[in-house]
Amino acid sequence: MTAIPDVARARIGGDPLTDAFPERRGSHWFARRPLPVDDPAATWEALLRIPRSGKTVAYLHVPFCDNHCLFCGFYRHSARNGFSASYAASLVRDLHREADRPAQATGPIHAVYLGGGTPTALDAADLHAVITAARASLPLAPDCEITVEGRVHGFDDDKVAACLDAGANRFSIGIQTFDTALRRRLGRKADRETAERFLAALRAHDRAAVICDLIYGLPGQTLESWHADVRTAIDLELDGVDLYALTLVPHSPLALSIDKGSLPAAPTLPEQARFYGTGLDLLDAAGWHHLSQAHWARTSRERNLYNQFVKEQATCLAFGAGAGGLLAGHRYRLDPDEAAYQRRIAADEKPLAALFAPAPEPPARAAIAASLESGRIAPERLAALAGAGFAARLAPLLDHWTEAGLVTPAPGGVALTRAGWFWQPNLIGALMALTRDETTEPKTPPAPTPATRKDLTPHDDRNRDPHPTADRHHRSPVTG
Repeated sequence: MTAIPDVARARIGGDPLTDAFPERRGSHWFARRPLPVDDPAATWEALLRIPRSGKTVAYLHVPFCDNHCLFCGFYRHSARNGFSASYAASLVRDLHREADRPAQATGPIHAVYLGGGTPTALDAADLHAVITAARASLPLAPDCEITVEGRVHGFDDDKVAACLDAGANRFSIGIQTFDTALRRRLGRKADRETAERFLAALRAHDRAAVICDLIYGLPGQTLESWHADVRTAIDLELDGVDLYALTLVPHSPLALSIDKGSLPAAPTLPEQARFYGTGLDLLDAAGWHHLSQAHWARTSRERNLYNQFVKEQATCLAFGAGAGGLLAGHRYRLDPDEAAYQRRIAADEKPLAALFAPAPEPPARAAIAASLESGRIAPERLAALAGAGFAARLAPLLDHWTEAGLVTPAPGGVALTRAGWFWQPNLIGALMALTRDETTEPKTPPAPTPATRKDLTPHDDRNRDPHPTADRHHRSPVTG
């Protein structure tokens, strides 16, 4: 019988929700050993001549915030007076610069994500200009999802109208918690009543999906306050909600505040597991559809396309200082220095900071990420992609996870249990190791990858994985 790799071995007995693994691992479904290309500028020009195929998304980065919230690992630049017009103009020029090249001009783009930072720190006219430029410069699919990430503070009626009039059809609002005392402690400016009124007013426009981000595991958060947070999101009848686990970034303001005793310790991992289970139970009882590990939808307006396609390793065209993308198998990152980015754009130069050669990856890797995001593992499908020997390695692992209470038999394979959903990042990592026939986690740090909505480790200063100071796989920074 094939041995179960240590990275995949779960505890048998006890509560699988809280005790299955000693730690919650990150999961990378992209190459771990990237090599930079020898001549980035020449290679980029060659890539631009290759017509795109397959699913494609676009990421537009706005690395500015009004203030640095304690929990956030994405903060880069203060949204000082006068930054908006010049940065927006550079972002528009970035979008237009290669609009006629085959790599950008061919094939539909299925999702556009305007993330940060805090994109809604831009002035209303500049928000309108950037979204309009994206629509003009990118061949968007007729049903393209166009997301604007924002926060309650500073997102006034003029900015909302500017986004809607320009064509945005999805708002992802970083609430993190509705608890006023917790919000103030973390650097959020709006109180509970203001946040609730804002979301209700945004939903009342009835012109875009409205999504709320919540974080569990915050210092001082209790199971009761978390229950109230999820219940509030349900009662507001939003189109969707994201539940992210707090990941303490070393040396972040939040970690330093806890170390100094200014804030209580964050909830333990078993406590975080109970928070997640509570949120899952509440949303399932309310009839919300579980789109992926951290995302739920109440209505068909919420599709979560950007995050899903990024996890499936779709092409990602990146624009803006610090943005990360994927083109023809090459991962790349744009200059994270906002001033340098603008200078290089003004000089009509693609402001690449890094460009990595494709690394060989079994085709099962993307299928694993996609299947576990939907809560299923289909062994026949994965075995067909991963090649000879994979089915033999997979069968005892699925039996082990079934015994551990993480998966349960389902048509065509197995489905994640309530506990399996919480430990999904561990399961993805274990299956990735299985495709490489490895028994330990790779030690080489990952290459830059497109931001996934609310993976709170920045995609623009990647020390974590892409796409949370919340557990965002992939995403994109939490703004709010």
